[in-house]
Amino acid sequence: MKETINKDLILRERLALQRTILANQTTFLAFVRTAMYFSVAGLSTRNLLKIENSLLIEISFYFLSFIILTLGILNYFKHKKLISQNEKHVGDYKIDYYEQ
Repeated sequence: MKETINKDLILRERLALQRTILANQTTFLAFVRTAMYFSVAGLSTRNLLKIENSLLIEISFYFLSFIILTLGILNYFKHKKLISQNEKHVGDYKIDYYEQ
């Protein structure tokens, strides 16, 4: 009996891995976009709102922006590490059946 490796299966795994990498990057960019929205909200708070605590609201928006950006960076690198750890398993398996 001869053991064969299904190259189409390896290709599918590699493509799935690339999609996962792109999804991780997209998620990171979504975190960055949300952080930018909060920082823009902080910038415009003092100019648009004529209330007493506008400085406090502005600082809270900046703080939330920083927290969201930090969480996005941590999330990106955590998942990037997990993806790279699983990348070594692509194509490293034995087929359950043999050609006869």
